[in-house]
Amino acid sequence: MVDDLNIYDEIEIEDMTFDKMLQIYHYPCPCGDRFEIGIADLRDGEEIAVCPSCSLMIKVIFDQDDLPEDEPADSTAPAIAIQA
Repeated sequence: MVDDLNIYDEIEIEDMTFDKMLQIYHYPCPCGDRFEIGIADLRDGEEIAVCPSCSLMIKVIFDQDDLPEDEPADSTAPAIAIQA
């Protein structure tokens, strides 16, 4: 399937920036926006990051073992004390 796409470039995941809050990797796009791909998509085997502002796509070169550890959804939420 990747061969059928018009890929702008191939980028190593180490060259991308990981947004821990949004759980996405991003990389600057020539149009001024940025290519984005979610960590869940990478774990599912997806390797194409798209720019939401233009038609460009990049292939992300990565190894599944190098992806950040899966964190529980509430691990970044502060603890809230509840009083009855």
